Amino acid sequence: MSRHRNLRKVSLADDDYGDDLSQSFDENYSYAISPGTTDMYMYKRNAQQQSISEFIKDSSIQEEETDIKETDKALNQKDEDFMFQMDKEPFNLKSEPKQPEVRQTKKMSESQPSTPKSQKTQSKPSTPVVQAKAKANSTQKSQISKQTAQLSELRISPTIDSAAREKLLKQYGEHTAGKDVLNLIVIGHVDSGKSTLMGHMLYQMGQVSDKQLHRYKQDSQKMGKSSFAYAWVLDETEEERSRGITIDVAQTKFETDKKIIYLLDAPGHKDFIPNMITGATQADSAILVINSVTGEFETGFDLGGQTREHSLLVKSLGINQLIVAVNKMDMCDWSESRFLEIHKKLSNFLIKQVGFKEPDLMFVPCSGLQGENLSKKCADEKLTCWYNEKKTFDSKSIKGGLSLLDCVNKLKPQERSIDKPFRFCISDIYKSAQTANISIVGKCEAGTLKQGDKIIIVPANESGLVKSISINDEMSLPMCFAGDSVTLNVANVDINNISIGNFVCDTQSVMPVTDRIRGRIILFNLSIPVTNGFPIVFHYKSLNESASIKKLVSQLDKSSGEVVKDKPRVLNNGHSAIVEIKLNKPICVELYQNYRELGRFMLRYNGVTIAAGQITEIVQKTKN
Repeated sequence: MSRHRNLRKVSLADDDYGDDLSQSFDENYSYAISPGTTDMYMYKRNAQQQSISEFIKDSSIQEEETDIKETDKALNQKDEDFMFQMDKEPFNLKSEPKQPEVRQTKKMSESQPSTPKSQKTQSKPSTPVVQAKAKANSTQKSQISKQTAQLSELRISPTIDSAAREKLLKQYGEHTAGKDVLNLIVIGHVDSGKSTLMGHMLYQMGQVSDKQLHRYKQDSQKMGKSSFAYAWVLDETEEERSRGITIDVAQTKFETDKKIIYLLDAPGHKDFIPNMITGATQADSAILVINSVTGEFETGFDLGGQTREHSLLVKSLGINQLIVAVNKMDMCDWSESRFLEIHKKLSNFLIKQVGFKEPDLMFVPCSGLQGENLSKKCADEKLTCWYNEKKTFDSKSIKGGLSLLDCVNKLKPQERSIDKPFRFCISDIYKSAQTANISIVGKCEAGTLKQGDKIIIVPANESGLVKSISINDEMSLPMCFAGDSVTLNVANVDINNISIGNFVCDTQSVMPVTDRIRGRIILFNLSIPVTNGFPIVFHYKSLNESASIKKLVSQLDKSSGEVVKDKPRVLNNGHSAIVEIKLNKPICVELYQNYRELGRFMLRYNGVTIAAGQITEIVQKTKN
């Protein structure tokens, strides 16, 4: 197992302004996001995508270099899954858009009676050459539109030639052995049994030996925490084991018959929400663990628990697929009525207020401590009598007879920007024990990297050489791809000049560095109005940096995205706006339209998440 260790002593608390981390997300909660509003602001990762294995088999796509620009333009017009509907460009701060006026003029001209050809003063005779040109143009446009439709499903950038793409995808297929790579985060209220649930499932899958588990049981009994033995599989630090809660994000890797899973175990306590956000930015899908015991579910959901905040955070960060593991069902005697009661309350919240779609939700009853219905289907008759394949439920989010591992295998594969310049977000740094090199832990967000490649770490501008690539400091890899969580062993880099939140980049395409950006945000949990100079904590991947909202550029209509007011004086709950953010020091960022994986951010104030947004403009770049 590996962990995002805080060896650099980076403060993970939002206490720059004397804020109180004990404040809950649901205190003063007065705004509920409607499904229509949420669809407009949330990024839909899984819309119209195709797995890499299917792409390799599909040899019908042929790209022409002369059509690249036109194909890119058509792709941008057709792709409708941007958060905040960015591709539609619905507003112009200085003038009204010209496109609608042209369309209106066209409609008016079509409604008028047609003028005879004899009355047209500049009509040109139709020659065979003109007809042939028109026919060729129409054929070319139809081919481009067909290629565009196929490329929009595959999400592969048409900027590289087909031979290079085929070679890259072949290497990726060999790297994954035909399996889908998935980064999965486990979230939920504190004491819902997240670590115990996943630790027991890992043991059942053979990821933990009997000898290790026996040692965990003995050590936990000595501390008077015998029920925490499975949780110690992921909770490795002394502080976590003594307190009995997860503090930092733990990470491990396991494989199923269909998928390669990078598992992230996030803390559930409200004091460690910044750590949870760091883990959620690296995830593709999530498992929300619910404590089904009477009174415990209500505490986590109704009375200001973290179930609501965690659900909203992962959705705001682009996670569209959610497995709801209703845990500790053995303590409820596997009651069907209790399971359906939890499903009714939680599904209404997730669909109507957070914005998840019902087909993207999966509810599954289980018991982490007893190990029932985790990697194998439950054999207890109290559960199988009502939770089986023959039983039909009213909701599409309940599919009888599935275990937790079955639900994980049903998660749809995610898009991977393997053909873009290399981007690697650093989540941990430590000195290598065997050599003088340093080890950098993180996730490859885009592109590819091989052993022996030269890299540059920004914003420090530290150049280095990749000596080796490994997973959990054990398995050595010749190459890593977008979506992989790996450890890079790097030479010629000073550990004192780099920190968590920096990025490793390709030397030929360095990531922009800036201290001022513009973004489109949605505000959802404000206690006081936002004005110019409003202090915030800017969360971006593994980084959390003190910042302020320098300027309120414009307020937008939530449904259409058009400008409602230029330079508003204040912003309140539920408002959508474009704001300019000034950071205390330069950081590395990417525009959402260029890198969707790197274009989202969260804003927190006084220990509470107040906004989610996208980076739309880099106002001032810093020279590297």
